[in-house]
Amino acid sequence: MTGIDPRRLPEQEVEAAPEDNSPGKERRESEQRFARLSRARYSLSRLFFNFYLLAMGSFVGIAMIADFAISTALQGITDDYAKRFMRGTIVLIEDELQRYPRHQWEKQIKVLDEKFAYRLVLEDLDQVLLPPKQREKLELGDIAIDSHRDIMFHRIRGGDKVLVVGPLSPDLNPEYQRAIPLELRIRLMTWTAIGLGFAVLVWIWIRPIWRDLESLRQTARALGEGRFETRAPAARSNLFALLADTLNGMAERVQKLIAAQRELSSAISHELRTPIARLRFALEMAADTDCRDERQRHWKTMEEDLEELDNLIDSSLTHARFERERPTLNLTSIALVPWLEEEVDDLRILAGQLAVEVDLGHLPPNLMARLDRKSMPYAVRNLLRNAFKYAKTRVRVSAEVQEGLVQIHVEDDGIGVPTDERERIFDAFTRLDRSRDRTSGGYGLGLAIVRQVMEAHGGHASAGESSLGGARFTLSWPG
Repeated sequence: MTGIDPRRLPEQEVEAAPEDNSPGKERRESEQRFARLSRARYSLSRLFFNFYLLAMGSFVGIAMIADFAISTALQGITDDYAKRFMRGTIVLIEDELQRYPRHQWEKQIKVLDEKFAYRLVLEDLDQVLLPPKQREKLELGDIAIDSHRDIMFHRIRGGDKVLVVGPLSPDLNPEYQRAIPLELRIRLMTWTAIGLGFAVLVWIWIRPIWRDLESLRQTARALGEGRFETRAPAARSNLFALLADTLNGMAERVQKLIAAQRELSSAISHELRTPIARLRFALEMAADTDCRDERQRHWKTMEEDLEELDNLIDSSLTHARFERERPTLNLTSIALVPWLEEEVDDLRILAGQLAVEVDLGHLPPNLMARLDRKSMPYAVRNLLRNAFKYAKTRVRVSAEVQEGLVQIHVEDDGIGVPTDERERIFDAFTRLDRSRDRTSGGYGLGLAIVRQVMEAHGGHASAGESSLGGARFTLSWPG
């Protein structure tokens, strides 16, 4: 115990506890966050009220602004109409007052007031408060209007008395005033009916959306938990139909990629066992023998096994790259005849004693085809290597154009492909039973890569029977 309070030390002298930035902590935090999100769900009532309040508030605000703008624009027209409507009545009242001496006007106006539904009074001119423009009209003997109080003013001829008529509206007249004015009651009833009707419409519209959102959330949660066979149900609203289809397409793609990865890993693990076992056996044999020739033979065997491993890894990586994502093709127009002749010539050395025929007479001499010069050679060369493995004496390469499709045929006089396996043979790691031996079987990746290349070009690869007696493989794509 030193008796030193670490809180009194300078900040730089206090050693902070080391932060745990390990991948394990990040994984745990990610799992906890995902667990919290998985338990959450969309609230229908909250979604409804949020949308309803936003939409209804916007609608009411727009309606009030529009009502104010329209009322302001029509104010002059309304006042002019009311003035012309009341002018006769006001003139008759004025004429009636003119029949009596001025000191009896107050008495007569009270008598007249009892006969009208709106108030009639006399006020002095200097007691009337009006805007300047209306004040000017009043002094000139015209009818002035106070629109806010719904009152009309008219100066009596020959004096400073002003006839005050109104309020004309019953809601503004104190004698007829109700607890809730009629106009306000009508507005309240109208807006209540509009609000209830709008609420029903919003509920009818929002409920399918909530169901779609909840379905998409549950689907996304299932996918996040690794259940990639889960699919989002058909959307009830067109708003989320495209999103549901996109999510299902993504899930299907991810499921296929994971299945392909598992299949690839399993197949590669199986394929690696044989060359590794041979390498181990050759190493043991080379270590146990003193014969130089025997040791050299084992070294050669190991070199072949290493080359086989290298080819397996290269083919697996190529297949995985095409399977993981469709490559970006750089399509260029090239002269097909010289390009195909060059591809065949580059691999003639692998044919050995086989006769390799190139028949391009069915093609126009200057035919230009659009292809990717990086990936298309994979397809052509894999078919040529496949033909060289199985051919007995002859291999024929030909090309033609049919219905707008460029077609390249590679044929051999080998054992051919059974009809029921001509489609399956293009699957990865698929090999015919009679070709499992090391010298001719390969790994079942060559034709899978061929199909991937052709699909990237918008075409397809197919297998059939050759007139030479063996197999005929065809590449077709829109050129």
